[in-house]
Parts: sequence; structure tokens; C-alpha cells
Amino acid sequence: MNSSDQLLEAEKALLQIFSGIDTQVKQNLKRVLEAFRYHKVGAHHFAGVTGYGHDDLGRETLDKVFAQVMGAEAAVVRVQFVSGTHAIACALFGVLRPGDEMLAVAGAPYDTLEEVIGLRGQGQGSLSEFGINYRQLDLNAEGTLDWQAISHAVQKNTRLVLIQRSCGYSWRTSLSIAEIQKIVHLVKQQNPDTVCFVDNCYGEFIETQEPTHIGADLMAGSLIKNPGGTVVNAGGYVAGRADLVEAAACRLTAPGIGSYGGATFDQNRLLFQGLFLAPQMVGEAMKGTHLTGYVFDKLGYPVNPEPFAPRRDVIQAIKLGSAEKLIAFCRAIQQYSPIGSYLDPEPAEVPGYESRVVMAGGTFIEGSTLEFSADGPMREPYVVYCQGGTHWTHVAIALEAAIHAIGQA
Repeated sequence: MNSSDQLLEAEKALLQIFSGIDTQVKQNLKRVLEAFRYHKVGAHHFAGVTGYGHDDLGRETLDKVFAQVMGAEAAVVRVQFVSGTHAIACALFGVLRPGDEMLAVAGAPYDTLEEVIGLRGQGQGSLSEFGINYRQLDLNAEGTLDWQAISHAVQKNTRLVLIQRSCGYSWRTSLSIAEIQKIVHLVKQQNPDTVCFVDNCYGEFIETQEPTHIGADLMAGSLIKNPGGTVVNAGGYVAGRADLVEAAACRLTAPGIGSYGGATFDQNRLLFQGLFLAPQMVGEAMKGTHLTGYVFDKLGYPVNPEPFAPRRDVIQAIKLGSAEKLIAFCRAIQQYSPIGSYLDPEPAEVPGYESRVVMAGGTFIEGSTLEFSADGPMREPYVVYCQGGTHWTHVAIALEAAIHAIGQA
């Protein structure tokens, strides 16, 4: 069977799942529209201010709209956040103090957080250098959460529990909203004052609720991932309990300034528009992950998640087994990207990552992972992580080339 026939078979097999995703997109879009309507968003909110950014009506309204959509008391949505990692770091440094403990309950964190925590690097002001302790609960032998350990893991000085929603560069199942809710419940049973913080990157609009809808105190993410709808140029967000959000904002700016400063550089229209587009773009990306998982499972490669499993983020992992196949896969995706199709990705050092990484990123926004992209660390077992997709048909076209490039397992 050639690659075109394989994709056609996959499309037919996934029709019912695609229909279910469309139904969910409608629910999420309705929630976004309700927030826009409640806060009377108009064209006058698109105008920005300069300098200190005081009295930016558009920015203040966007924060309120975003908070309502996310089921949070407050939110700060800022182009000044360099990345999701930066937004997460601001939240962690805002909440934690010397002598506190941060407990990660879903195994090792994403590579880019290792230097923030102090697991790698030194002399740059990591949490560890400020006297903040770190502990993590490893996954069990099946690669799932150790619920027994979580149920009695909170100690007297455990100020914050880190819940990483997406699998990151690990071969585990990303977390569902129901699982996050269970973690929050178990933590609060042990100490109601412990802050439950969710790294929400790649997870927004995957389900019809967000972590802050179901009891998480705080969460953060990137605007060049899901909530930016593929059109936002840069930035990130923090959302949750109002006092904790303000603490994070004070780390982004300065104590006394917090969420009240920060010019928006005429980006307000794109920030609103990105949020409006986000449910649809995430839905298309989810279809793309199902398609990718189905095709490469049929070719004999281990895939995570499984083809028909519910999606919990916009990432599809494929265990390719060799450096050659990882590079060939990424090159095939790059060739069918709208930007830089003539480039051949090469493994390289990337700031914040432990291993060299090969990336296919022919996206309109640099580093955007809600647009279709693929990357993987150059280490065993050579897993490629496919992300995003503005429309599943683009994913299908690129996958034809990837199938041809690496063949059967």
C-alpha cells in the first residue's frame, strides 16, 4: 500500500473521532465568545499604549477575558513573556521562598525547566541557588502516575506542587483534566495551603475545561502554543488565584509594578484574535495527531498516544529507533512546511535543552508549536515529537513524505 492509500485509510477510520473533535471545538468556541460578549470587546480594545503601558484598556480587558475563558480569578497575558518556560519561571519565583519545597508529581520536568530548578547549570539564579528545595515523584513501572506516593507526599514545607500536563520529552501519557483534578484533591487533603501549579503548555482547549476550572491554584503557558491560535507573535500567560497571579506578574516586571505595567506594542488585536481562533486551531492539531498516530502505528512504530486514545495535548510521539530516521523524518516535514521548505534540519545545541535537538519548524511564527512542526532530542530511543497543525490536511500531505522517507519499522 502506498503512502496516499495509507493516509486515505486513516482518514476513513478516524471520521467519527474527527466529528467528535468538531463538537468539542464548538463548545470551547462558545466559551470564548461568551467571554468576549460579557466584557464587551470592541475595536477600541485593539489600540495600545507606549512607554510604561499604564491604563492600557485593551490589555486590561484581555486579562479579564482570558481569566473568564480559563475559569480563573485573574490572568496576565503579556508579550513580555519570552516563552512558556519564562511564564512558568515567573510563577515559580513569584510563589516560592527560601526554605520552601517544590514537589514535581509527574516525573522529571521538561528539559527547559531543569536549569530553572537548578538540576543543571550554576551561577544563574536558579531556584536551588535561592535555597528552594526540589523533590520529584517518579512514574511507576507502567509509566503512569504513582497515586499511592502522591497521596502522602506533601510535607510541612511543600509550598508548591508542580503538575506538568504534557509529556514533554518523556514516554508517558499526558495528563487529563480528570487526573489533574485528582492530584489537586489529594494534595489539598494533605495541606490546603499547598499551591497546585500546572504547566499547561500544549494543553489549552484540548478538553472543555482547564486546570483552573477544576481547582488548580495557578497555571502558565505560551502564546505561541495553543492559546495564541497561530497568529500571536510572542508571549505567554499566567492564570489562577488573583494573589498568585499578581505575585508572578511582580517577577515579570517588579514589585510595586506587577500587572499594571507593560506596553503591548500594538499587539492587542492579534492577542484577542488568537484567543478567538485557538479552539479551532487546537481541534485541527488534534486531528493531525490522530492521523499521525494511526499511520505510524500501522507501519509498526510504537506511538504515544495510541491512535484512538483520547488526546490530552497537541503532541504525537513516535519511537523511531535511530538517529538516521529521526533526522530523515524531520527533513521530510520541513520539505512540506510553508516556510523554509528548502532547508535541511540538522541536530544542534538549543538553549535550555540537555541534548542536541533536530527540529523541523517551517512555521510563520518562529518556534510556534501550534503550527505543524516536529522535533526530537538526539538520544535513545530517538523519539520524534510532532506538534500542532493549522489544518489536518496539511499534516496529511507532510506525512506522505515522512512515510516515504523512513518506511516500515
